[in-house]
Amino acid sequence: MYMAICGNIGSGKTSLAEKLGHHYGWDVLYESVDNNPYLADFYENMEKWAFHLQIHFLNSRFSQIKTIQDSKQSAIQDRTIYEDAYIFAMNLKKSQLLNERDYETYLALFNSMIEHIHAPDLLIYLKADIPRLVSQIQKRGREYESAIRLDYLKNLNEHYAEWIGNYDQGNLLIIDVNNLDFVNRPEDFSFIVERIDAEINGLFSNKKLG
Repeated sequence: MYMAICGNIGSGKTSLAEKLGHHYGWDVLYESVDNNPYLADFYENMEKWAFHLQIHFLNSRFSQIKTIQDSKQSAIQDRTIYEDAYIFAMNLKKSQLLNERDYETYLALFNSMIEHIHAPDLLIYLKADIPRLVSQIQKRGREYESAIRLDYLKNLNEHYAEWIGNYDQGNLLIIDVNNLDFVNRPEDFSFIVERIDAEINGLFSNKKLG
């Protein structure tokens, strides 16, 4: 079982992945954030470091998926390779922070990579509005994230809405987290688990029928 959690910066992907990994006893592959050598520089100067950042994330995500596919263990991935291309790289290009030449090089690499991977069995999208994202970003207090602009988060949310609205790579579960606190309220986490269990049971039922 390969499950992935997607969503904007501050939506709670990492916290949910950690809790779900503990709940199900599955491996969790976290996004390369704290050990990313380009992230702090990127938020200081997006145009200069956009390409470097995206290539680093792309390679990291591809390596994670290969690890998942080569393993016989169920796993949860914190953010997907599809978001790298269809959300973040696309947003940088539309915002003119990633030039056409670099974007085409990036996209060619991405398209080569996805020929060798498969989509998650279940993709969970954490839907969150801007006030929720800002609150969570401020709460975790990462210094380099203090430079994130509201228009950047807004643009990302718009790209997520478009991508999720047209997602056809596999099973999708959308969870509105604006009024949920699954970290501190057990009932909220149980609500999410119940929805995931229903999806998982449906997946296994379909496989048996097939």
